[in-house]
Amino acid sequence: MNNPISEVKQQPSRIVWLDVLRMLAILMVICIHSADPFNVTPEARSNPEFNYWGSIYGSLLRPCVPLFVMITGVLLLPVKMSMEAFYKKRLLRIAVPFLVWSVLYNLFPWVTGLLGLSPQVISEVFAYAPAGVSQSLADAMKGIALIPFQFNVYTTHMWYLYMLIGLYLYMPLFSSWVERASARQKRLFLGLWGVTLCLPYAYAFLTTDLFGFCAWNPFGTFYYFAGFNGYLLQGHYLAREVKEWSWGKTLCVSLPLFAVGFVVTYLGFKAITANPDSTEQEVELFFLYCSPQVALMTVALFQLVRKVKLRASGWVAMMANITQCGLGIYLCTISWRVADMPLPITCKCQSRCAFP
Repeated sequence: MNNPISEVKQQPSRIVWLDVLRMLAILMVICIHSADPFNVTPEARSNPEFNYWGSIYGSLLRPCVPLFVMITGVLLLPVKMSMEAFYKKRLLRIAVPFLVWSVLYNLFPWVTGLLGLSPQVISEVFAYAPAGVSQSLADAMKGIALIPFQFNVYTTHMWYLYMLIGLYLYMPLFSSWVERASARQKRLFLGLWGVTLCLPYAYAFLTTDLFGFCAWNPFGTFYYFAGFNGYLLQGHYLAREVKEWSWGKTLCVSLPLFAVGFVVTYLGFKAITANPDSTEQEVELFFLYCSPQVALMTVALFQLVRKVKLRASGWVAMMANITQCGLGIYLCTISWRVADMPLPITCKCQSRCAFP
């Protein structure tokens, strides 16, 4: 069987199946942000039809972010440059668009006030914004000043950038171990990471006082194996250490994995949202990216897309061009809702423009 990483030698700049995987993740992110209004508020979840379709879409699309992290692990582990060079290249690459879009989103409520729009428009554009939010410039500037430290209801999807910055800071250190570790040692790490994926459910349904976790110690036994760094290593391990499976094995393993992960996510989310008094943490419990059922779906999709062989140069070039814009697409996925704003402006020009 061929190792897909050998494609790097034939195509130094691109690994085609990873472009396909990134394209799938991009589409899933767009869809999951579109489904947010169906799952965010108790009013939306109390509508049976909204709750049904929101639960289906939300559950199907959970692997989107883990897929991005696994792709990062495939491409960047082990890190082949100095820590300083890595930080300069990777952090600067995301810093500018991150800051620009965060500023624009924070200024949006103030702009709606300038246009004479109702504050209700803001909650229609941003699913997590409560009704009657402030449209003052002072509050917008306060949000902008806090960008280095936190996101808010207008920049909810920016949580991913904060997480990604943390992974980039960690990767050169983690890389030193990855480069020297054997396949068996990597499997051991992933096994311990798998235990951490179950902890949110243990804390929710059993007790929070597990493995040393308590009021004065948030760093329990498995703390140092937890988080998205597991997806980093998982992507690296599957691509570098596991030979590509046959189509038969891929389908026999991946389809059941995805089905089990989806069913658990869907049924768990539906059960939690059936209670109108569920807290935000309880509602998100079965939608957590770092959970066993989402990891199953993510691995299934990763292995399935790994079998894709695009050889037509036109398709390969198109896929590469689109996926290079992945970060920009992610940052602006919320802004499409602005197109539905009822702008109280009439064009006075004599030309046949498209502005109403």
